[in-house]
Amino acid sequence: MKKIGILGGGAMGAGIAQVAAQAGHDVIIVDLQSAALEKGIQGIEISLSKAVEKGKLTEEQKVSTLSKIQCSTEMTAFEDCELVIEAIIEKLEIKQSVFKQLDAMLPAHCVIASNTSSLSITSIAAVCQHAERIYGLHFFNPAPLMPLVEIIPATQSKLELAEELKQLMLTWKKVPVIAKDWPGFIVNRVARPYYSEALRIHDENIATKQEIDNAMKAVGFKMGPFELMDLIGHDVNYAVTESVFTAFYFDPRFKPSLTQKKLLEAGWFGRKSGRGFYSYPEGCPEVQMEDSKKENIQNRILAMLINEACDSHYCGLASEEDLDLAMTKGVNYPKGLIAWGKEIGFDQVGKWMHDLMLEYQDDRYRMSVGLKKRMS
Repeated sequence: MKKIGILGGGAMGAGIAQVAAQAGHDVIIVDLQSAALEKGIQGIEISLSKAVEKGKLTEEQKVSTLSKIQCSTEMTAFEDCELVIEAIIEKLEIKQSVFKQLDAMLPAHCVIASNTSSLSITSIAAVCQHAERIYGLHFFNPAPLMPLVEIIPATQSKLELAEELKQLMLTWKKVPVIAKDWPGFIVNRVARPYYSEALRIHDENIATKQEIDNAMKAVGFKMGPFELMDLIGHDVNYAVTESVFTAFYFDPRFKPSLTQKKLLEAGWFGRKSGRGFYSYPEGCPEVQMEDSKKENIQNRILAMLINEACDSHYCGLASEEDLDLAMTKGVNYPKGLIAWGKEIGFDQVGKWMHDLMLEYQDDRYRMSVGLKKRMS
């Protein structure tokens, strides 16, 4: 795949274009808005300049990378590409319309991939005549810095392409993982309890948001769940939670929080708006709490995360290795959740889940068969 096409000149599209160009590919970015293209190129120049300042690139490499990137407002510019990656708005109907157009105009050997974080690749592929070449390639923001890429074949996809795309991502110095086309793929599914269980603990007045954040940082997470939701933005985080909840037929494990919805309604999106769970730039203060309270918070959230990872593996979402890679490389977890479960002991994790079910009698806390099978 010598020439790469990127549809969308926003932050994600520009970031992916930079990664491909740094790997030596000729790249064409297409966006209907010329202003978006100008902003995208400016973003790439700033990103590369920062890399030069940090000694990660030479000035010559920066110039060479920029020379490989061209822009256009016409879709016909993709005609000689061997891979086109779509990175536009997260609306299924819009993506389907675009993919139908790309599928009709591009030669059959060209792979067409979506950077969607949670939409069904199978639904996108369904409108295409050559659905076998449709894939998901989910990069994480910012694409030049975040190593993980989720590779998602649709139901209709030619499965051999998964390995080809994996090898390509390795040449781009990325960490590729292969996931089944299920809601949220790996990261946006398995990570849901980090937010939702923290919100549940907070909503029940068991602990404050400051206590929960400090407790999870004490066990190795770089950011507490409330800090992380503020960083991601509640408009984004809540939308993904709601999407996964709906796609899993309203499974209570993925139930959204009214508390987060109220922040969204208030326009308190987090860091980007200056206020979310915390006010910024102040953020989360350090607080003191009893060890027993800290451990209860940690154990409860870890139990839900490990249970979800075990369930994902049991249902064939991904391999154990890819599940752990996804969480360490995609959201910077201190350990892979399967490995963490082995370290704690699956019997202990199972006891935590059993105790939660006894207390709440809520299907949200049902123990996965995948976890049960790992217990002695």
